[in-house]
Amino acid sequence: MLSIDKLNFSYGDMQVLWDIDLHVNEGEIVTVVGANGAGKSTTLKNISRLVRPDSGSITFQGEDLNGVEPHDVVARGVVQVPEGRKIFPEMTVLENLRMGSFIKSARPDRESNVERVFGMFPRLKEREKQLGGTMSGGEQQMLAIARGLMANPKLLLMDEPSLGLSPLFVKIIFEIIQEINRQGVTILLVEQNVYQSLKIATRAYVLETGRVVLTGGGEELLNNEHVRKAFLGM
Repeated sequence: MLSIDKLNFSYGDMQVLWDIDLHVNEGEIVTVVGANGAGKSTTLKNISRLVRPDSGSITFQGEDLNGVEPHDVVARGVVQVPEGRKIFPEMTVLENLRMGSFIKSARPDRESNVERVFGMFPRLKEREKQLGGTMSGGEQQMLAIARGLMANPKLLLMDEPSLGLSPLFVKIIFEIIQEINRQGVTILLVEQNVYQSLKIATRAYVLETGRVVLTGGGEELLNNEHVRKAFLGM
C-alpha cells in the first residue's frame, strides 16, 4: 500500500533522515519506534507532503506522491492524526468532527460517519456540544482520532497518540487503534511508547538518529536484546 525508498530529508543544513526504506501492506499495523528526535514525526510529515524530501520516493497504492499537495494526499486516502492532537479548541466536538470531512469524497458520508465514530467513542457522543478545548487530554486525543476517521482513510498515520496521557487513557487509545484496524483501516503508528506499540504491531521499524537500524515483527522486536536494553530498560 505504501512504499518509501531511499528517503533523505534535511532541515536546512541539518540532515535528519538518511536513506529510509519502509513499506506498509494493506491491513497491517506498522509501528515506527525510536527516541525523541530520531526522525519519526519527520517521516510522517514527508508522507503527508507537509515537507518535501531531498531525495527518494514515496508511493501510495502504486502512485508516486512527489509533487502531490497535502490536501490531495488526504483525498487519496492518507490521513494524519497529528502529534499534540491539534483539535479546534473553540469548536464543539461535533463541529470538530465535521471539519474532518472537508474533502469532497467524504462529504456524502458525513452524518453516517458522525454516528459511526460516536459508536466507537461514546464519551464524545456524551460531549458533542462541549468545546474541544475544555476536554481532558485523553478526550481530545479521542476527538483527534475520530476527526481523522471522518475523512474515510485507507491509511491512517498516527503521530504519538499516547503522548502525555494517563495510563488509563494510554490503554484505551491502544485498544481503539486495534479496533480501527479491525474495521479495515491500515495504520502507520509513530510512538515513543515502545512496549505498547510493539505489542499491537504487525511489523515495526526502529529509527535511531534518522536511520532504520532494525525491522521485523512486533513480537520479534519486543524480544530483541537491543530494543529491550535501549528502550525498555531490560
